[in-house]
Amino acid sequence: MSGILKVFLLLAVMVCISKAQLHESGQQCLCRSVRKGIDSKTKVKDIQIYPATAFCDKVEIVVTNNSGLRYCLDPKMQTVKKLVANVMKQKRSSTTVRPTEFTSTSGSTNTARI
Repeated sequence: MSGILKVFLLLAVMVCISKAQLHESGQQCLCRSVRKGIDSKTKVKDIQIYPATAFCDKVEIVVTNNSGLRYCLDPKMQTVKKLVANVMKQKRSSTTVRPTEFTSTSGSTNTARI
């Protein structure tokens, strides 16, 4: 095989690989589907909030109920925003030291336990 043909094939393979990576960006999220809210009868055991990252471009809220079932909530819904605000308020009032602001770094997970 000639040198020019080898270079052309190598470039073609590199283009295909880069296209495949671009097509899959943001597709490594935990949540494939989301619920609009929580059933009022369900007891929430744990709420985990995952910020957007390079692998998933969405904020994800994962709820675990007392029976161990995990599901995702839509962070844009008003009821979900209220739930997260209530959990954060409970968490702040239950701690003895009160920070002046809450911050999270890229790749960290904010976890609120009820």
